[in-house]
Amino acid sequence: MVKVDEACEACDRALALDPRNMQARLALAEGLVKKMNLERATVILAEAFKQDPDNHLVRTALEGVLFAPGNPLDLHAEYKRHFGVDPSEEKIWNLACRNLLMGHMHLGWEQYESRWDVPNTDRRPKELMLAQPQWEGEPFPGQTLLLRWEQGLGDVIMFGRYAPLVKARGGKVLLEVVEPLVDLMATCPGIDEVIKHGDPLPPFDYQLPLLSLPRIFQTDLDSIPADVPYLSVPGRVPHREGIDRILAATEGHTRVGLVWAGNPKHINDAERSIPPALLKPFEALPVAWHSFQVGQMMELPFPGIIPMGPVVKDSFADTAYALSAMDLVVTVDTSIAHVAGALGLPTFLLIAAFPDWRWLLDRDDSPWYPSLRIYRQPEVGNWTSVIKRVVADLSSCG
Repeated sequence: MVKVDEACEACDRALALDPRNMQARLALAEGLVKKMNLERATVILAEAFKQDPDNHLVRTALEGVLFAPGNPLDLHAEYKRHFGVDPSEEKIWNLACRNLLMGHMHLGWEQYESRWDVPNTDRRPKELMLAQPQWEGEPFPGQTLLLRWEQGLGDVIMFGRYAPLVKARGGKVLLEVVEPLVDLMATCPGIDEVIKHGDPLPPFDYQLPLLSLPRIFQTDLDSIPADVPYLSVPGRVPHREGIDRILAATEGHTRVGLVWAGNPKHINDAERSIPPALLKPFEALPVAWHSFQVGQMMELPFPGIIPMGPVVKDSFADTAYALSAMDLVVTVDTSIAHVAGALGLPTFLLIAAFPDWRWLLDRDDSPWYPSLRIYRQPEVGNWTSVIKRVVADLSSCG
C-alpha cells in the first residue's frame, strides 16, 4: 500500500495547488477506495461533481463510491442529495446488495425484489414469471409449490436450505435446477422432487424463485436457517471409482482442497480470483493439496498439486463426494464454498476487501455456514496478506 499512499499524497498536493484539477480528484478518490476510506472518497467526488455536474466520469465515479460495499452513508438520501432524484430500480438493486452486506436484512430483502426490473442481467427474471401465482408464505396443504433456480450455482445451493421451512407450510415441494445440481439438491430435506431445467414441468399450484425465500421468511442475522449439513453426498456418484483411484495416492495424509479462481465470465471475477503465482507459499505446507479447479486450463500454482477437476467437472455429486474426503477446503468465492459449507466441511474462504453481500463485513465467520472461516483482504487487491495468514494458521495447526 506504500505506492497507493504516495499516490494519494501526490494528488493532495496537486489539489492544494489547483482545486479544479479533475484528474487529481479522480485519482485521489480511486486511491482512497483502495484504502477503503470511502467517506473521504465520497467527499472528494461530491466536490468534483459540484464543480462539473456534466462530467460523466465524475458522476460515474461518485455513484460507484456511494454504492460501494462498506460505505456507511445513507445511500438513498445521499443519492437524492447529489443527483436530485430517487435511485432507479437498477440502483435500488445495488442498494439492496449493500444493505444485505451491512446486515440490514429486512430492508435488503424487500429491495432485493427489484431484481425483476433490472434490465440486461443474467438472473432470468422474466422466464421465472409464470402464470401460476407467486407464493407469499401462506399454508398450502394438499397443493404443490415449484421453487425455481435463479442466478448462480452457488445461489441454488445456498438457498436450498429454506426447503424444510417451506415444506412445513404445505404439501408437495418441487425444485427446478440445472442438470449439474440435480443429484446433490435431491439430498436436501423438504424437497419432494427435483426437476432438471428444460424438462417438462409437472402440474403445480404456486411458484417462487429461490432468492425470494429470505423475504418470505423475514430472515435477519439471528434467524438465518444454518443447521448444517443440510446437503449430503448423493447415493449416485458418476465418477466414484475415478475419484477413489486419485484419493488412494494420498491416503493417510492431510488432504486440503484448493480453488483459487471462479467463473471467468462473472462480473466480479477479477476481484474474486487469485493469480496462481501468489499461492506459491502453500507449497511448503506438509499437506496433500488437491485442486478443484474446473473449466478452462489454468496454470497450477505449484508442482505436486493433485488435479481433481477432470473427475468432478460434470456433476456436483462428484464434487460433494471428493470434497467429503478433504480435511479442509481452501477456496475463493465460488460454488465450491457453498458445497463445502452446505456439507458442513471445515472451510477457509478467501475474499476480496469488498465482497459479495452474503459474506457481510468485519467478521471472520459466516452466519450462513458455521463451518466456514473467512480470510478478508485488508485492502483492495491485497491477496498477499490473506495468503500469509492462511499459511500461518495452517502451520500452527500441525
